[in-house]
Amino acid sequence: MKTVVRSDKIPDKSIIANEFGKIDYCDSYRIVKQTNETVDEIITQIFKMPQWVIGLMKIRNSIVKIFGLKTGRNENLNEAAYYPVGSKTGYFTVTERSANEIVMGEDDRHLYFRVSVMIDREPSFIYLTTIVRFHNAWGRIYFLPVKPFHKLIIRSLLKRQVAEKDTL
Repeated sequence: MKTVVRSDKIPDKSIIANEFGKIDYCDSYRIVKQTNETVDEIITQIFKMPQWVIGLMKIRNSIVKIFGLKTGRNENLNEAAYYPVGSKTGYFTVTERSANEIVMGEDDRHLYFRVSVMIDREPSFIYLTTIVRFHNAWGRIYFLPVKPFHKLIIRSLLKRQVAEKDTL
C-alpha cells in the first residue's frame, strides 16, 4: 500500500476553497495516521522543513526577487502553537481555520495559492491540499518549474509524518 496517496480533488470536508473562486490547479495528498494531536501540532511537525527544502526556497527566493515577486521567509514555528488567522506557519499566512483544518496561503500579482492541512479522524487521514489561481501568463510560467518541486516537497513532508509513530 502507498504511504502517500495523491488526488486531483479537494477532500469533501475541506474549507480550503471557501471564497477562493476559480481554481486553475489542485492537488491533495493523504496519509493514514491515527493521532490525538491538534491540527496546529500537525502543522508544526509538517512544516519543520528539511535543509534541502530550505536550500531550494533560498534559490527560489533569489530568482523571483528579480521579478518583484514576494519572497517568503521561513519564520520559526513554535512547538504545539495555536495559529490564529493572520499568523505565520513558517512560510505562509493563515487565512482560515476550523477545529480540524488550517488554510494558509499568499496572494501575489501573478497567482494566489492556498495550502491546507486537514485531519479527518474518521477514517484517520491527514490531508495536505494545494489550490492555485493564475492571474496571468506569468503565473503559469512561474508554476511550470515550481510544480515538480512542489510535488516532491509535499510527498517528502508527508512521508516524514508516516514515519513517525501513531499518537493514539
